[in-house]
Amino acid sequence: MTAAPASEIAVLRARAEAASAALPPLVLARGRVAPVVAPGGHGLRRPGTGEDFWQYRPAHEGDTAATIDWRRSARGDSQFVRDRERQTARTAAIWVGRGAGMGYRGQSEKGESKFERARMIGLSLALSMIRAGERVALLGEQAGAGAAQAEKIGFAMGSMGLLSGDGDHPDPGAARPGQVAVLIDDFLQHDARLDAFIQRMADLGTTGVMLQVLHPDEEGFPFAGALRFETAGGLRHETRDAEGLRRAYLARLDARREMLAGLASRSGLVFGTHDLGQPLSEALIWLHGVLAAR
Repeated sequence: MTAAPASEIAVLRARAEAASAALPPLVLARGRVAPVVAPGGHGLRRPGTGEDFWQYRPAHEGDTAATIDWRRSARGDSQFVRDRERQTARTAAIWVGRGAGMGYRGQSEKGESKFERARMIGLSLALSMIRAGERVALLGEQAGAGAAQAEKIGFAMGSMGLLSGDGDHPDPGAARPGQVAVLIDDFLQHDARLDAFIQRMADLGTTGVMLQVLHPDEEGFPFAGALRFETAGGLRHETRDAEGLRRAYLARLDARREMLAGLASRSGLVFGTHDLGQPLSEALIWLHGVLAAR
C-alpha cells in the first residue's frame, strides 16, 4: 500500500463525511454473533451478563439473595430475579475489492471508477458506524472506535491502490467470531478463495453483506459492431457482432448473480447490487437497512 497525496485523502474523507452525515448513525443490530462479554456489546435476547434489563423471571433453586429483585418481589407472594440481557462484542470489518477490473470507469475514461465508488461506500459506511460508537476496521485490521479510528480507516482507504490482476478476494484467515463483514466488489471473477471466506464466516456463525458494484456498461452491455474487448488484466476477446453477444452476456450475468445470492443466503449473508448510474446514497440507504435489520 502506497500513500496517496494528502490532498486526495482529504477530499475522499470530506466526501465520505458528507455522505455519512446525510443518514443517521448506524448501530449494528442483533444477530448471530459470538457469546462473549465486551463493552459496547449487542444483546442476544437471552439472559446473561449485560447492562440492559431483559425480563423478570421467577426465582428458582440456585439463585442467591443478591440476584433477587426484592422491590419487584414485594408486589406479591413470589420472588423474582431481574435478568439482564447477555451481550456480545460486535465489530464491523469492511473489505473493498482491488482487482484491476475495478478500475473500469466507462468508455470515456473520465467518469468515476467502480473502485472509487466502492471505496466511497466503504468509508461512508465506516464513518456512519463509528458515529454510532461501533468498533470498525478494514478486514484483517484491528477494530476500534472513535475519531482516531475514523482517521486511520480514512487514511487506509485513501491509500488503497488497484492490483495488477483482474480478481481479488478477502482473506479467509481474517474472518473472526462476532464480526459483521461488508464485502464490496464487482464479484465478476470466480475465485474459490471467496467461497472459502464465506464458508469460514458460516462456520463461525457470523453474518454480513455482499454488495456488487458494476458500471452501467456492465449492466446493459450497450455495444454493437466489430469490437475487441480487453480486461485490465490483459484478457482479450474479439467479435464482429458485439450486439449479438448481448443476450448471452446478460444471461451469464444473471446466472452469476443468482450464484452469488445463493452462496450468500446459505451462509447467513445478504447479497445486493449497485451500479454507478445510481446515486451513492442508494447504496448507503440499502446497506443501513440490511445491517440494522440483521
